[in-house]
Amino acid sequence: QVQLVESGGGLVQAGGSLRLSCVAAGSIFSINAMGWYRQAPGKQRELVAVITSGGSANYLDSVKGRFTISRDNAKNTMYLQLNSLKPEDTAVYYCNAESWAKRAYWGQGTQVTVSS
Repeated sequence: QVQLVESGGGLVQAGGSLRLSCVAAGSIFSINAMGWYRQAPGKQRELVAVITSGGSANYLDSVKGRFTISRDNAKNTMYLQLNSLKPEDTAVYYCNAESWAKRAYWGQGTQVTVSS
């Protein structure tokens, strides 16, 4: 089992920045890729960014150049740096971890609200 706890969400004005953190606990050795998803009201959950155990990252097109995903394996922590935030980035952001056996784990979510 893997437990994920997010933090760092909040209210920010357009153009501002936030840094989200996701701390993993439990069977850390079983984790392969980790990622951030988001879900806005009335919309489907979407993948924002993903990073593999080797450090390769991929991003949703609309956040490329603004968001940066990183992973500190020594601290069992994943980060998402959100810069140049836009109102359309407003959503609940969820941390996700996928084990080598393709099992998915989810955090409880953290709200990001960007005011115009």
